[in-house]
Amino acid sequence: MDFNEDEFNDEEVNETTDEVNEETEEVKDSEETLGDEESTEDVEDSEVILGDEVVTEEEGEDLPFAKAEVVRLMKKNLDKDKMIRERVKVEMNKFLGEVLERVCEQLNDYPYTTIEYEMLKESIYPYTNIKRINEEKFRILKHLDAIKADCDALSLDVKKSLKLKDVDDDDDEIF
Repeated sequence: MDFNEDEFNDEEVNETTDEVNEETEEVKDSEETLGDEESTEDVEDSEVILGDEVVTEEEGEDLPFAKAEVVRLMKKNLDKDKMIRERVKVEMNKFLGEVLERVCEQLNDYPYTTIEYEMLKESIYPYTNIKRINEEKFRILKHLDAIKADCDALSLDVKKSLKLKDVDDDDDEIF
């Protein structure tokens, strides 16, 4: 039995092309049935519809990272049943770019021409240890509240024990 690989590949390509053309026609038909108001409501002139996603040409150009990589990492860390809107993908990408810029600005503050790992660790510390920093902030605030309560109690004790006969209680300018 002779097997011609070129014929098989040509047939496969033709079938795939036909399937894509049918899907494109179905999308066009469904867009026509939506009506003018619904089809242009969420899509601007500079946006292109790709499958279920709307891609803005302007947004694609000024993103700091490859959108596919950011989306892959997001999906890796999100629950399997979560869907990510296009705007979330773009804003996450921009946020990560801003964080990178801030870290680089801090790295630029060092007088050295070579960036060492210790410098990087110091620059990313606020981002990697945010939970611990917030816990420390909460602990300090609680401690300050306790100090304030102690000060209030001491103030009352001083007022009671050191009451002067010729000074009115209403004239407490010191406390």
